[in-house]
Amino acid sequence: MSLKFQKRTKTKSLCITGFLRDYFCTTIDVMFTNPQRTLPLIGVESGMRVADFGSGSGAYVVECAHAVGLDGHVYAVDIQKNLLDTVVAEAERSGYRNITPIWADMEKDGFTKLNENTLDLVIISNTLFQLKNKAPMFFEAARVLVLGGRLAVIDWEDSFGSMGPQADMLVDKQDVLDMASQAGLSLEGEFNPGEHHYGLIFSKQQ
Repeated sequence: MSLKFQKRTKTKSLCITGFLRDYFCTTIDVMFTNPQRTLPLIGVESGMRVADFGSGSGAYVVECAHAVGLDGHVYAVDIQKNLLDTVVAEAERSGYRNITPIWADMEKDGFTKLNENTLDLVIISNTLFQLKNKAPMFFEAARVLVLGGRLAVIDWEDSFGSMGPQADMLVDKQDVLDMASQAGLSLEGEFNPGEHHYGLIFSKQQ
């Protein structure tokens, strides 16, 4: 099953400078996925509360901040504090005040320390292959999502030379399906995030 979620008209939005937005999206384009193309596919809308687990250089954080607007909020979650500080500082200089950094070890249970049933969407992009203990990512997503909230997983489908992870680090799609199911999340569909990647959408139904 392949789903394409429709993007609704935004009622309020923030304005990000062209340089910063182009910088982040060019960085992620090198890794074959582009958040400007992906966010409409996973249904990011004005007013949503979103978390990026493994936010890295902030490509999805910045684009989500733009998409959710003044009425929404974005949580950038990463283990590298210097990256979090840089992303938030640069975004604030460009007029964004709707981003909260969370410095966390994503291989530990309850790592975000957010309240249960808080978020509309969690994004995990190009992060799973870097983790040894992956299960907490799914259980934490299930914990913090509201009923009907969604988890979007994007990761490498194959090893592409020096641009992707080594073949033995790839996370098989079936393993993602199994971990999400064990956390109580239901598969809604698949989407195409870009070359050499797969995209899966899950929802919290109970």
